[in-house]
Amino acid sequence: MFTGLIQDIGKIQSIDRRGEGICLMIFTQLDLSAAKIGDSVSVDGVCLTITKLSGRTFSAEVSPETLRRTTLSKAREGQPVNLEMALKMSDPLGGHLVSGHVDGTGEIIETVAEGNSIRYRFRVPAEVSRFLIEKGSVAVDGISLTVVECHDREFSVSVIPHTAQATTLGKKKPGDPVNLENDMIAKYVQKFVQAREDLAGERSRIDYAFLAKHGFVK
Repeated sequence: MFTGLIQDIGKIQSIDRRGEGICLMIFTQLDLSAAKIGDSVSVDGVCLTITKLSGRTFSAEVSPETLRRTTLSKAREGQPVNLEMALKMSDPLGGHLVSGHVDGTGEIIETVAEGNSIRYRFRVPAEVSRFLIEKGSVAVDGISLTVVECHDREFSVSVIPHTAQATTLGKKKPGDPVNLENDMIAKYVQKFVQAREDLAGERSRIDYAFLAKHGFVK
């Protein structure tokens, strides 16, 4: 689990092709002395597992499934990436609960200066937009942000200078892709509501004709 508060902007040093998957070697200014093989790390919002450690660098495997669903399919050497180590139970939850399981990718369609902040507007797939609500939480490339407005398949967020400087978002421009993760609470609520609706639908099919057909009434 993560909080969506980016701890460092790392850099992809190398990309090793492994069949249909890849292995990323990433340089970071984070202190990795307490990290170990098997630890989780968020890379641009994607939860990956550390497979190798060496000084200020770590390696992580990326499966074909993850490549299909995230912007890591477009990863390149020298690319900056948002990094966050996994949350400890004693850590403060300053952002929101982020799993690192990306729901889909979106695209920046507009950036507009707005007072002391920048308004970013994104185009997103329907499976992502259905869970967005105004003032709700969303993770963009692993960054915990608040939805300012949303309609159809677009939403916007307001980014303060600190967030723009401390993450890769400040360097992105219209047309750039981003990883998106919805608030997991919204997804659980939808699942429960859908299950209840499905159950109600099954019950509604039990009518007099159904009972007569199965010998319950004459």
